[in-house]
Amino acid sequence: MNNSSSNKIRSTSELIEFLADASISPEVAALRPDYRALLIAVDGITPAPSDAHSEQLLRNAEEVARTRLGKCAVTDFPHIAAWREAYQGFGAKPSRTRNSAEALMRRAEKGLPRINRLTDIYNSLSVTYEIPFGGEDLNAYVSSPQLVRATGAENFATMDKGEPVTEHPEPGEVVWLDANGVTCRRWNWRQCTRTALHDDTTAALFILDALEPVDDAELRVVGENLIDELREYSSELVVAMRILRAEDDD
Repeated sequence: MNNSSSNKIRSTSELIEFLADASISPEVAALRPDYRALLIAVDGITPAPSDAHSEQLLRNAEEVARTRLGKCAVTDFPHIAAWREAYQGFGAKPSRTRNSAEALMRRAEKGLPRINRLTDIYNSLSVTYEIPFGGEDLNAYVSSPQLVRATGAENFATMDKGEPVTEHPEPGEVVWLDANGVTCRRWNWRQCTRTALHDDTTAALFILDALEPVDDAELRVVGENLIDELREYSSELVVAMRILRAEDDD
């Protein structure tokens, strides 16, 4: 899928084909039959760093989080609680390695990170809807994403003390990967550096993770909000969407 050598924007059919080859392994499906992911592949993004609009989105999300956290603990939010249970299902300790939505909710009280415009947009949506939400550079992918339980031999590119290092997931850990290694560890805990979004990203893959009680309709609302935000900046945006379910046979 790597398109970094060309400025040509992918067609809708090319993005649909990429998403069609995504899959969830039977081992992950057995762990959480209620799991679904909304995959959104986009090309033709106008790249840019954080700006006043993305700053306002983050401020709005921070206020939403503060209001909700003033009423109950983050661990009592139904979707967050479902993800903590899912983490326990593959041996992770949710108090140590929190799903990305919970981690952002906890940071929101003091202030969400400001990274770049794309990341700011999806982080604000993640907090607002309490949905784990990943965004990655599509040009860095070498095959369609697969959600599997790791063997422990897979490579994961990350940083340690400011230096690039290669780590490996725990055996049985739920990971997203492509043919070049793990792109996200522990389902939606930490993304790799290889596919990270940056100020020059023009094509991206977004992954919205859901367990019950979140339904497909809510996932689509969040996805449409994301696309609306991207279209505000990118008049040539090309989009493909797919809800990938644990019970899918592909």
